[in-house]
Amino acid sequence: MKLLGLSYLSTIILPYNLLHAVTKKIINPNLTEDQKKIMFNEATEQPFTSHLNNEKRKGFYHCANCGAKLFSSNAKFDSGTGWPSFTESLPGAFKTKIDTSFGMKRIEYHCAKCGVHHGHVFDDGPKINKKRFCNNGLCLIFVPEN
Repeated sequence: MKLLGLSYLSTIILPYNLLHAVTKKIINPNLTEDQKKIMFNEATEQPFTSHLNNEKRKGFYHCANCGAKLFSSNAKFDSGTGWPSFTESLPGAFKTKIDTSFGMKRIEYHCAKCGVHHGHVFDDGPKINKKRFCNNGLCLIFVPEN
């Protein structure tokens, strides 16, 4: 069925895509091209390349685009996957959507404040809650506790 030259499905998807695009804004003018590819085009950084994999200090991880506080260092663990991993995010830090790219169903998460892509959450984490927030390190800024 078509409505004004648009299929029924596109009348549902188009508003979502427009809303999603509007919420993703570059707030940090100093983002690198690699950060922009990940955050705005939902790319993925190469595993084992993030300096945050080895970060062991107490503190918080913030969105590299808008500065929102996303994770506590208490939730960080070494998943062996090559990306910074966390058992949980801070309350209200992210919004999620289903990602069906690559022929699989995954839960993708985006910063609730600015809408940029950060990673995917999987059900293969530690026994605490079996969650693994697999985050692109380039999307995060670590702020140590004072």
